[in-house]
Amino acid sequence: MSYAAAAALQAAVFQHLTAAPALAGVAIYDAVPPDPASPFVLVGTEEARDASDKTGAGADHRLSVAVIGDGTGFLAVKTIAAAISDQLTGAALVLTRGRLVGLTFDRAQARRIDEGEVRRIDLTFRARVEL
Repeated sequence: MSYAAAAALQAAVFQHLTAAPALAGVAIYDAVPPDPASPFVLVGTEEARDASDKTGAGADHRLSVAVIGDGTGFLAVKTIAAAISDQLTGAALVLTRGRLVGLTFDRAQARRIDEGEVRRIDLTFRARVEL
């Protein structure tokens, strides 16, 4: 197993989302800045598992992308989440290290946080990477 392509995968996802016309005007971060405008997208949390086989090293990454917005309702964050899903599912991202074999949607969870004042949708994608 190798975690060697994790940074390259995150950078490629970040770049792909920031360049997407469907997400124009939506702030995309990899760390929450002080007082971000709402709604915004946060690329980040990840879990990786060994996916090596006899042909070489590889990893199966579960990458999360969160859409976070104020408490005015779920419509705005769901619209952004759908655009992210459309942009990433099946995307042919080029990594600076490793090769992306496939990128698929895994699951999503929509919830209220901060005593109902904030809406958050966590999208999880499965990325299979070969090294």
